[in-house]
Amino acid sequence: MNVTLAEHAAALGRSTDPFVVFDTFVDWVFHDKGFELYPAQSDAITAVAMGSNVVLATPTGTGKSTVALGAHFIAFTQGKRTAYTAPIKALVSEKFFELVRVFGAENVGLVTGDFSINADAPILCATAEIVAQYALSDPDCRGITQVVMDEFHYYADRERGWAWQVPLLLANGVQFILMSATLGDVSEVVKTLDENTGRTTEVITGVERPVPLSYRYSLKPVHEEISELVPGGLAPVYVVHFSQAAATEQAQALTSVSLLTKDEKAAIAERLAEFRFSAGYGQTLNKLLRAGIAVHHAGLLPKYRRLVEQLAQAGLLKVICGTDTLGVGINVPIRTVLLTSLVKFDGVKERRLSAREFHQIAGRAGRAGFDRAGDVVVLAPEHAILNAAIEAKAAAAKNAGKKVKPGKKVAAKAGVTWSEATFEKLIAAEPEPLVSRMQITGAMLVAILSRGEKREGELFAVVRELIQDSHETADSKRGLTLQALKLYRALKNAGVVRVTESDTGEQMLSLTVSGEGARAFNQPLALFAIAATELLDPESPGYTLDLLSLFEAVLEPPRPILIAQEKKEKSRVVAELKADGIEYEERMAILAEVTHPQPLRELIEAAFAEYRAKTPSAHGQQPTPKSIVRDMVENAFGFKEFVAHYGLKRSEGVLLRYLSDAYRMLRAGVPEEKRTPYLDDIITWLGEVVRQTDSSLLEEWQQLAEIAAATGSGDWDATLAVVSDAAGEPGEMGAPPRSDKLSANEKALTIMVRNYMFRLVMWAEFDDVAALVAASTPPDMGSSGSGVALGCRRGMTKHDWDAALDAYFDEHDEIPIDAAARASRFFNVQKQKETWRVEQVIADPAGNYDWVITAELDLKQTDEIGEPALTVLSFATR
Repeated sequence: MNVTLAEHAAALGRSTDPFVVFDTFVDWVFHDKGFELYPAQSDAITAVAMGSNVVLATPTGTGKSTVALGAHFIAFTQGKRTAYTAPIKALVSEKFFELVRVFGAENVGLVTGDFSINADAPILCATAEIVAQYALSDPDCRGITQVVMDEFHYYADRERGWAWQVPLLLANGVQFILMSATLGDVSEVVKTLDENTGRTTEVITGVERPVPLSYRYSLKPVHEEISELVPGGLAPVYVVHFSQAAATEQAQALTSVSLLTKDEKAAIAERLAEFRFSAGYGQTLNKLLRAGIAVHHAGLLPKYRRLVEQLAQAGLLKVICGTDTLGVGINVPIRTVLLTSLVKFDGVKERRLSAREFHQIAGRAGRAGFDRAGDVVVLAPEHAILNAAIEAKAAAAKNAGKKVKPGKKVAAKAGVTWSEATFEKLIAAEPEPLVSRMQITGAMLVAILSRGEKREGELFAVVRELIQDSHETADSKRGLTLQALKLYRALKNAGVVRVTESDTGEQMLSLTVSGEGARAFNQPLALFAIAATELLDPESPGYTLDLLSLFEAVLEPPRPILIAQEKKEKSRVVAELKADGIEYEERMAILAEVTHPQPLRELIEAAFAEYRAKTPSAHGQQPTPKSIVRDMVENAFGFKEFVAHYGLKRSEGVLLRYLSDAYRMLRAGVPEEKRTPYLDDIITWLGEVVRQTDSSLLEEWQQLAEIAAATGSGDWDATLAVVSDAAGEPGEMGAPPRSDKLSANEKALTIMVRNYMFRLVMWAEFDDVAALVAASTPPDMGSSGSGVALGCRRGMTKHDWDAALDAYFDEHDEIPIDAAARASRFFNVQKQKETWRVEQVIADPAGNYDWVITAELDLKQTDEIGEPALTVLSFATR
């Protein structure tokens, strides 16, 4: 009992007898999981053990995860390298922790677009793009001989489907296990697998769902449905929305409904006692969770999504409001799925759900081994619900013998809508056929070219094979071929690819970049950004910030943040126009031109027009000038301050992902000869901001490591040493320090403190005494997220600041906050073992430089709260 799969594998040795390995796994499932395999599971695992590819197209709840586990065990026992891949990082990280528990952390690795842990492990969890990158860059796919591709219906995803097809075409030595509940016809995929891998492919489908679903169309609003479902024993309920804002608003609206017993509230409080909720949305989520309600969507920080998943798995939540992303197989047990709409905005237009999307979401209802059935409830459109209420009210009045005046019916809103007939059609519909979405990008070519050539034309042959073997039409293949040629010429013209003549006279291709530099081309317009650096003047005072803006312009635009920035700017402009007495119509005309900050817009647009004329492959792409990292730098914002300033509590996860992308882009994409010490400081600061905001995956993994070390299992010194970020190569991008303490990264902490102190200068200039007082004493970032930190003396009070500012402005008219005032010579720090004494000199107009803000940094408290714990002591003359 309680024997791990790693221990079973060790006992078997390097067994190649498939029947012995199969029987061992079946026995482990029975004793560890408490159930016997379904016939479909047994057939799939047997096929894997016999060396076949497997396409497992069975309904949700039929145990595809167990098949994946069996596949990993078979490969691991035979001494082969196996990989699990999925479309979203949350699912990949969830699978990582599951595999760590049964195989041991030293045997399991994680690689996503953010960072990697133990990337060379025999069992690897990775996003689909990572596995595709391995297949492109290495004929041996980094030693991987088996790939389990979960949620394989993403093969048809318009943006990401290429990543699911590339390994099938190039990783010829790999055994594939493709799994999804909504595959449809897979004959073309099976043909490719048979031809490319030399293995037979077993297709397992037509399995009856072990937990049957019942469907119901509802004319009641959400709160009424919840009030009936939860007491009726049909919780947990997943309330599906198609926007993050709608999910958050619905969760907060449901707090008026009493969902928990006294004991249930106590159980949740106990689980949350040690969890650190940050300022911002963390405080809202804390209150929701204590009411038995959760929010789950991509706008949340990863640590919050993981917390919601853990509470749901413990059976402590009654309602989870989220987006359709939970349909991607994340292990959140759901009894009832409640869809608020059958219409979604797909980024281009509003449309009804496809059959695949509907069944993917609906399939989450019903917990195998726990529920006898699952329920899927679809709400009618708002106008239909309101009309039903009007009719019910009229019927009740008529039954009471009252004179009934017909209520005025509500008309449907313009746009795409749905009905009960739409619902019934989706229930009966089969998933749509999988459609090939192959792409050829600069990043893909760079990955293939990174292989290096041993003979002339070798790499062109790989690209040609990739395109011709793809599942595209003949016309599409011709288009992809032309695209590849154009991209090759662009890479050659940019000096990224060079052609050299070998001793035998062959023309050989090679890259002039590697490692980080090659990964920079994951951004489609990275080449443009590199080329455009020539337009900037290194001698300009604003050179570094302009360099920053140039590379921000080629990052994917985070819409919620840009919308918030535009809204903030419009509010400022409106206030100014009203103060100037500008009439309404003129104000509206002026506001129509106001947008989010777009530094270097004219330069970037003109440069890109010229670049696109010379680079046909750039057609259809467009840089988006924006200022997010630059905004944070110029205004000395930390993550928390930026979120508060723009009201981004609901989009913290979006901001974190953008900052992570910016960090990698700046490290990898800016040519060495263009960098400045100031830019290096910004990059260091940015990396630590990302880490301190949310390093939950790394922290949880380290906790598992500590547990294993305490029990004497695993070489943890060796394992911890391979923690790195997205590079997957220890040390190349500066692996995070062994300690997660902020004080361990002294350079980044110094920059944070400097930003903090200059923010005080800015608030002093704006006479924002409330902000100055709030920033003068470190916060307690425990469960409450408010109050004064224990052990810290209180900083300057309102009385202190009022008196100091009055005294300063008696001598000077202003407090300069321009670039000159930010010079490093005005910032002084004396570093001691437990505290730093910090001074920010005011660059007063008279040039006396005798007014100083003095503060003390407590390093212990800094590490506890994950941000500078500064106590402001004085603002006075020397």
